[in-house]
Amino acid sequence: MALQYIPDFIYDAGPTGYGELILNLLISMKKLERGQIIEVISYDPGAKEDLPAWCRMQNFPLLDRKNFGNTIHYFIEKC
Repeated sequence: MALQYIPDFIYDAGPTGYGELILNLLISMKKLERGQIIEVISYDPGAKEDLPAWCRMQNFPLLDRKNFGNTIHYFIEKC
């Protein structure tokens, strides 16, 4: 049975690249309480590498990543 996460907030980054995606993600994360989950939806192929690396650097757990064709959904917990 696969784990499923229910996000407290959804950020649809669309095709935005790394710089804009991270800036908007930081703004969105500030709205969350510790332990809440944000779902980031990205169409940027570079996010597959960039977003997990950013999570590691920021010590935000990347709980899950789901691929839906050209769209990737990331589930990140705010610590």
